[in-house]
Order: sequence, then C-alpha cells, then structure tokens
Amino acid sequence: MTEPLLARFDAPALDGRLRWHNEPSRYRVDSARGRLVVEPEAGTDFWQRTHYGFRVDSGHFLHVMARGNFVLTTAVTCFPVHQYDQAGLMLRISADCWLKASVELEPDEPHSRLGAVVTNGGYSDWSTQPMGKQERTFWFRARAEATAIIVDSSLDGQHWEQIRMAHLTERTPSIELSCGLYACSPKGAGFRAEFHHLELEPRP
Repeated sequence: MTEPLLARFDAPALDGRLRWHNEPSRYRVDSARGRLVVEPEAGTDFWQRTHYGFRVDSGHFLHVMARGNFVLTTAVTCFPVHQYDQAGLMLRISADCWLKASVELEPDEPHSRLGAVVTNGGYSDWSTQPMGKQERTFWFRARAEATAIIVDSSLDGQHWEQIRMAHLTERTPSIELSCGLYACSPKGAGFRAEFHHLELEPRP
C-alpha cells in the first residue's frame, strides 16, 4: 500500500523514504526557509530519441515509491540561467517510460515554456505553452487515476489548470512508480531550483 508523504523541508535532513536518482553534488536543505535547494550539474537532462536523436537520463530526481491511484504535488521557485534549465515533477517506471512536468527557460524567446514530456517505448514527446518570464514560482500536480496521469499547474497553489492527460504504457495497477521532484541543466551550470514541499496523497 502506498504511504502518504508530506516533506516540507523544514528539518535538517531529508525524509528517510526519499531516494536520489543521480544525486547532485550541490544541494542542501534550507530548514530555516523550508526549502530544498538544488543546483543541477551541467549537461543533465531526461530525454529519449525524438527529434534530437540523443538519449540522456542524467537529471537529478528525488523520489518515493508509489502504486495505484495518488496525487503528487510540489511547488518550486526557479532561478534559471541557460536555455532549457528546468524543474518540476517526475513520475518514472524505467528509462523508457516516464513523465515530467516543468517550466523551461527560453532566453532568446519572449516567454518561457510550461509543459510536460511523456516518454513511452523509449521515445519522448513534449507539449508546451508560453509562460511569462516574470513568473518564478510554480506549483505542479500529477494525479494518477486508473489508466491516466493528469498533470495540472498553478501560479498560487489554489487555482489549477490542466496541461496534460497521458498514459504510461508500462504502468499497471500493481507496478510501483518512482514519484517526486526533479531538476536539470542541459546546457550549463548555474541554475538554482528551490522546492517548497513534496506531497504524495494516496487515493482510492
């Protein structure tokens, strides 16, 4: 049975149930502010094949295990530097089957990109929508319901808008998913992501 989790990052150490996939060399728990501060290493990303051709699975992902129906939520404040600097939520079964939702910087465009990447069978897709560069803090929510993952975003944690509904082909009712927060810097170091919390709520 999936256990509920509420990590507020207000203690000196991380919750003992959380595990890193590709632990970053630079991160810290700022317990005074209730933030997990992650500074991704250069050249880190999650992507599989589509359009760009490359396969990369080097992003930093802090996760807990879950199965069945649940709601996963986080909030993150971003201080981007390079194109594609990104941070948000991830649900993962394998390197070939996962979902991530985040905001990504586009320094040469009038806006950043809010969106989701879904990877099935070792091929990624990317759905996006424009987001004003003045926005720094974002809430992300992933609802695992039966055969679907529904992704929502918010600018205040109160008013949510759906940005994606998807299916992960390797997911079954009994399979465990790695669920948590992630950050990447595909082009260069210097990006800082400050996560406010990570919540996992089991659902019937």
